[in-house]
Amino acid sequence: MNAMCLRRGVLGGIMLRIGLAMLQGARHEHEEALLASAIDLELEIEIVYLRTAKDVDETIDALVLPGGESTAMRKASTSEGLLDGIYSWMDEFPARPVLGTCAGAILLAMPDDARTPFIQTGISRNAWGRQRQSFEAPVVVDLPLHESSNVKVARTADEFGHTPLAVDGQTDNSGSALFPGVFIRAPRFESESVTCDIVARFGDEIVGVIDGSKCAVTFHPELTGDRRFHTWLLQQIVN
Repeated sequence: MNAMCLRRGVLGGIMLRIGLAMLQGARHEHEEALLASAIDLELEIEIVYLRTAKDVDETIDALVLPGGESTAMRKASTSEGLLDGIYSWMDEFPARPVLGTCAGAILLAMPDDARTPFIQTGISRNAWGRQRQSFEAPVVVDLPLHESSNVKVARTADEFGHTPLAVDGQTDNSGSALFPGVFIRAPRFESESVTCDIVARFGDEIVGVIDGSKCAVTFHPELTGDRRFHTWLLQQIVN
Protein backbone atom coordinates (compact mmCIF):
# COMPACT_ATOMS: atom_id res chain seq x y z
CA MET A 1 0.00 0.00 0.00
CA ASN A 2 1.32 3.45 -0.87
CA ALA A 3 2.16 5.66 2.07
CA MET A 4 -0.87 7.73 2.95
CA CYS A 5 -2.49 9.44 5.89
CA LEU A 6 -4.87 6.93 7.47
CA ARG A 7 -8.32 8.36 8.17
CA ARG A 8 -11.38 6.41 9.16
CA GLY A 9 -14.53 6.76 7.09
CA VAL A 10 -18.06 6.50 8.38
CA LEU A 11 -18.12 2.77 7.56
CA GLY A 12 -14.94 2.12 9.52
CA GLY A 13 -12.68 1.76 6.48
CA ILE A 14 -9.88 4.00 5.29
CA MET A 15 -11.04 7.35 3.92
CA LEU A 16 -9.04 8.35 0.85
CA ARG A 17 -8.71 12.02 -0.07
CA ILE A 18 -8.59 12.71 -3.82
CA GLY A 19 -7.50 16.18 -4.88
CA LEU A 20 -9.25 17.71 -7.89
CA ALA A 21 -7.56 20.76 -9.44
CA MET A 22 -10.31 23.36 -9.89
CA LEU A 23 -8.77 25.21 -12.80
CA GLN A 24 -10.74 24.36 -15.94
CA GLY A 25 -12.24 21.40 -17.69
CA ALA A 26 -14.79 18.75 -16.76
CA ARG A 27 -14.03 18.80 -13.05
CA HIS A 28 -17.47 17.70 -11.90
CA GLU A 29 -17.53 14.87 -14.43
CA HIS A 30 -14.24 13.65 -12.96
CA GLU A 31 -15.83 13.83 -9.53
CA GLU A 32 -18.77 11.67 -10.64
CA ALA A 33 -16.44 9.11 -12.22
CA LEU A 34 -14.30 8.93 -9.09
CA LEU A 35 -17.29 8.52 -6.78
CA ALA A 36 -18.76 5.80 -9.00
CA SER A 37 -15.40 3.99 -9.18
CA ALA A 38 -15.10 4.15 -5.39
CA ILE A 39 -18.50 2.48 -5.04
CA ASP A 40 -17.44 -0.28 -7.44
CA LEU A 41 -14.22 -0.81 -5.45
CA GLU A 42 -15.99 -0.52 -2.07
CA LEU A 43 -13.78 2.37 -1.05
CA GLU A 44 -14.63 5.51 0.88
CA ILE A 45 -13.28 8.68 -0.70
CA GLU A 46 -13.52 12.40 -0.19
CA ILE A 47 -13.13 14.72 -3.18
CA VAL A 48 -11.06 17.73 -2.19
CA TYR A 49 -11.45 20.82 -4.38
CA LEU A 50 -7.99 22.29 -4.91
CA ARG A 51 -8.10 26.06 -5.46
CA THR A 52 -5.00 27.32 -3.63
CA ALA A 53 -1.55 25.97 -2.87
CA LYS A 54 -2.61 25.57 0.78
CA ASP A 55 -5.24 23.03 -0.27
CA VAL A 56 -2.54 20.66 -1.57
CA ASP A 57 -1.13 19.13 1.60
CA GLU A 58 0.17 15.81 2.90
CA THR A 59 -3.37 14.45 3.43
CA ILE A 60 -4.04 14.28 -0.34
CA ASP A 61 -3.65 10.63 -1.44
CA ALA A 62 -4.07 11.11 -5.21
CA LEU A 63 -4.75 13.93 -7.62
CA VAL A 64 -6.58 14.67 -10.88
CA LEU A 65 -5.46 17.33 -13.36
CA PRO A 66 -8.47 17.89 -15.67
CA GLY A 67 -8.43 19.16 -19.22
CA GLY A 68 -8.88 22.73 -20.36
CA GLU A 69 -6.46 25.10 -22.04
CA SER A 70 -3.01 24.67 -20.55
CA THR A 71 -1.85 28.28 -20.98
CA ALA A 72 -5.03 29.62 -19.39
CA MET A 73 -4.72 27.05 -16.59
CA ARG A 74 -1.19 28.21 -15.82
CA LYS A 75 -2.31 31.84 -15.73
CA ALA A 76 -5.39 31.06 -13.63
CA SER A 77 -3.27 29.28 -11.03
CA THR A 78 -0.80 32.14 -10.59
CA SER A 79 -2.67 34.26 -8.03
CA GLU A 80 -3.11 31.39 -5.55
CA GLY A 81 -0.03 29.39 -6.55
CA LEU A 82 -2.08 26.26 -7.20
CA LEU A 83 0.08 24.65 -9.89
CA ASP A 84 3.26 25.36 -7.95
CA GLY A 85 1.61 23.75 -4.94
CA ILE A 86 0.60 20.70 -6.98
CA TYR A 87 4.08 20.32 -8.44
CA SER A 88 5.66 20.64 -4.99
CA TRP A 89 3.27 17.96 -3.71
CA MET A 90 4.33 15.67 -6.57
CA ASP A 91 7.99 16.30 -5.74
CA GLU A 92 7.40 15.55 -2.05
CA PHE A 93 5.21 12.47 -2.62
CA PRO A 94 6.44 10.93 -5.89
CA ALA A 95 4.69 7.59 -5.32
CA ARG A 96 1.22 9.10 -5.00
CA PRO A 97 -0.82 8.69 -8.20
CA VAL A 98 -1.88 11.46 -10.56
CA LEU A 99 -4.25 11.31 -13.53
CA GLY A 100 -3.83 14.05 -16.14
CA THR A 101 -6.35 14.29 -18.98
CA CYS A 102 -5.85 16.37 -22.15
CA ALA A 103 -4.39 19.67 -20.88
CA GLY A 104 -3.61 17.85 -17.64
CA ALA A 105 -1.28 15.62 -19.68
CA ILE A 106 0.47 18.75 -20.98
CA LEU A 107 0.97 20.01 -17.41
CA LEU A 108 2.58 16.69 -16.48
CA ALA A 109 4.84 16.55 -19.55
CA MET A 110 5.71 20.28 -19.53
CA PRO A 111 5.57 21.47 -15.89
CA ASP A 112 7.89 24.49 -16.06
CA ASP A 113 11.50 25.30 -16.86
CA ALA A 114 12.67 24.57 -13.32
CA ARG A 115 11.26 21.06 -13.06
CA THR A 116 11.94 17.72 -14.71
CA PRO A 117 8.84 16.46 -16.57
CA PHE A 118 6.69 14.10 -14.52
CA ILE A 119 6.11 11.88 -17.57
CA GLN A 120 8.95 11.10 -19.94
CA THR A 121 7.52 12.08 -23.30
CA GLY A 122 7.31 15.09 -25.53
CA ILE A 123 3.88 16.53 -26.21
CA SER A 124 2.44 19.02 -28.72
CA ARG A 125 -0.49 21.29 -27.91
CA ASN A 126 -3.62 21.33 -30.12
CA ALA A 127 -1.89 18.94 -32.49
CA TRP A 128 -5.09 17.52 -33.95
CA GLY A 129 -6.41 20.95 -34.88
CA ARG A 130 -8.76 23.49 -33.38
CA GLN A 131 -12.13 23.03 -31.70
CA ARG A 132 -14.01 21.96 -34.82
CA GLN A 133 -11.44 19.22 -35.41
CA SER A 134 -12.48 17.57 -32.14
CA PHE A 135 -13.71 14.00 -32.60
CA GLU A 136 -14.70 10.72 -30.97
CA ALA A 137 -13.04 7.41 -31.82
CA PRO A 138 -12.45 3.97 -30.27
CA VAL A 139 -9.18 3.71 -28.36
CA VAL A 140 -7.36 0.48 -27.53
CA VAL A 141 -6.58 0.60 -23.81
CA ASP A 142 -4.15 -1.72 -22.03
CA LEU A 143 -5.60 -1.47 -18.54
CA PRO A 144 -7.25 -4.32 -16.63
CA LEU A 145 -10.99 -4.64 -17.14
CA HIS A 146 -13.07 -4.61 -13.99
CA GLU A 147 -16.58 -5.42 -12.95
CA SER A 148 -18.69 -2.29 -13.07
CA SER A 149 -22.05 -1.92 -11.38
CA ASN A 150 -22.90 1.00 -13.71
CA VAL A 151 -24.05 2.81 -10.59
CA LYS A 152 -25.24 6.37 -11.14
CA VAL A 153 -24.03 9.00 -8.71
CA ALA A 154 -26.54 11.66 -7.71
CA ARG A 155 -26.11 14.73 -9.90
CA THR A 156 -26.09 17.75 -7.62
CA ALA A 157 -25.21 21.35 -8.38
CA ASP A 158 -22.21 22.97 -6.70
CA GLU A 159 -22.24 26.37 -5.00
CA PHE A 160 -22.05 28.04 -8.42
CA GLY A 161 -24.99 26.10 -9.84
CA HIS A 162 -22.80 23.89 -12.05
CA THR A 163 -23.90 20.31 -12.64
CA PRO A 164 -21.98 17.54 -14.42
CA LEU A 165 -22.67 16.85 -18.08
CA ALA A 166 -24.89 13.88 -18.76
CA VAL A 167 -22.72 11.07 -20.14
CA ASP A 168 -25.40 8.36 -20.27
CA GLY A 169 -25.36 8.48 -24.06
CA GLN A 170 -21.72 7.42 -24.15
CA THR A 171 -20.99 3.74 -24.57
CA ASP A 172 -19.95 1.91 -21.42
CA ASN A 173 -17.14 -0.28 -22.71
CA SER A 174 -16.10 -1.72 -19.34
CA GLY A 175 -16.38 -5.18 -20.89
CA SER A 176 -14.29 -4.38 -23.97
CA ALA A 177 -10.67 -3.55 -24.73
CA LEU A 178 -11.93 -0.59 -26.76
CA PHE A 179 -12.44 2.68 -24.93
CA PRO A 180 -14.75 5.48 -26.17
CA GLY A 181 -12.17 8.21 -26.79
CA VAL A 182 -13.35 11.82 -26.73
CA PHE A 183 -10.69 14.15 -28.22
CA ILE A 184 -11.30 17.89 -27.76
CA ARG A 185 -8.55 20.16 -29.16
CA ALA A 186 -6.37 17.28 -28.14
CA PRO A 187 -2.60 17.38 -27.66
CA ARG A 188 -0.40 14.74 -29.22
CA PHE A 189 2.37 12.68 -27.65
CA GLU A 190 5.54 12.78 -29.74
CA SER A 191 5.86 9.04 -30.32
CA GLU A 192 9.61 9.00 -30.89
CA SER A 193 10.18 10.60 -27.47
CA VAL A 194 8.00 8.26 -25.38
CA THR A 195 10.15 6.31 -22.91
CA CYS A 196 7.41 5.29 -20.47
CA ASP A 197 4.68 2.63 -20.60
CA ILE A 198 2.09 2.96 -23.37
CA VAL A 199 -1.46 2.17 -22.18
CA ALA A 200 -3.68 3.64 -24.92
CA ARG A 201 -3.48 3.80 -28.71
CA PHE A 202 -5.64 5.25 -31.46
CA GLY A 203 -4.39 3.51 -34.58
CA ASP A 204 -0.66 4.21 -34.72
CA GLU A 205 -0.97 7.15 -32.34
CA ILE A 206 0.00 6.91 -28.68
CA VAL A 207 -2.77 8.56 -26.68
CA GLY A 208 -2.14 7.30 -23.15
CA VAL A 209 0.98 6.63 -21.07
CA ILE A 210 1.88 5.67 -17.51
CA ASP A 211 5.17 6.75 -15.97
CA GLY A 212 5.43 5.23 -12.51
CA SER A 213 2.57 6.73 -10.52
CA LYS A 214 1.56 9.25 -13.20
CA CYS A 215 -0.98 8.54 -15.94
CA ALA A 216 -1.53 10.96 -18.81
CA VAL A 217 -4.06 10.66 -21.62
CA THR A 218 -4.80 13.05 -24.47
CA PHE A 219 -8.54 12.35 -24.44
CA HIS A 220 -11.36 12.78 -21.88
CA PRO A 221 -12.30 9.54 -20.06
CA GLU A 222 -14.50 11.53 -17.66
CA LEU A 223 -16.93 12.24 -20.53
CA THR A 224 -17.72 8.54 -20.99
CA GLY A 225 -19.26 5.78 -18.92
CA ASP A 226 -15.98 3.84 -18.88
CA ARG A 227 -14.23 4.25 -15.53
CA ARG A 228 -11.02 2.32 -16.12
CA PHE A 229 -8.68 5.29 -15.67
CA HIS A 230 -10.41 6.57 -12.53
CA THR A 231 -10.40 3.02 -11.16
CA TRP A 232 -6.66 2.81 -11.92
CA LEU A 233 -6.08 5.99 -9.90
CA LEU A 234 -7.88 4.67 -6.83
CA GLN A 235 -6.31 1.23 -7.07
CA GLN A 236 -2.82 2.75 -7.08
CA ILE A 237 -3.47 4.14 -3.60
CA VAL A 238 -4.54 0.89 -1.97
CA ASN A 239 -2.42 -1.65 -3.89
